Amino acid sequence: MNNRDLTTKEIERKLQYYCSYQDRCHKEVVSKLKTFNINIQNSNQIISNLIRDGYLNESRFSKSFVRGKFNFKNWGKIRITNELKRRNISSYNINHGLKEIDEKDYEQKLEELFTKKLSSLSKLTSFEKKKKIISYLLYRGWESNLIYSKINEI
Repeated sequence: MNNRDLTTKEIERKLQYYCSYQDRCHKEVVSKLKTFNINIQNSNQIISNLIRDGYLNESRFSKSFVRGKFNFKNWGKIRITNELKRRNISSYNINHGLKEIDEKDYEQKLEELFTKKLSSLSKLTSFEKKKKIISYLLYRGWESNLIYSKINEI
């Protein structure tokens, strides 16, 4: 059975499972819907049903995305914000999601990353250490003012 043989209800059930397995944003669901080759009217109806039934919720998605990327990938607020914008999440939901990060946890995570990276660079000069740490933390999306205040401690 290929994707063209599925009915609208079967596609909706597949998307319900897709959304219940992991929180999804609208962009991911629309992309998945395109693989089923259905018309726009049916597509919009399915999305409306998913929202109505609680399978698709961008506020919930942004919160879980922020928690996951901060806790497991060690991303800073800048990278998280950019990734959410790339997924067409509204500014309101981005700000709402970023509130999931406690400021003390944020500072502690930065301290842990900084210390871990610094200890891995034992054979380099002070200048090289600073450069590597700055690059590492900027790539992960940490704010430059926080990074430079930590760098000045070296």
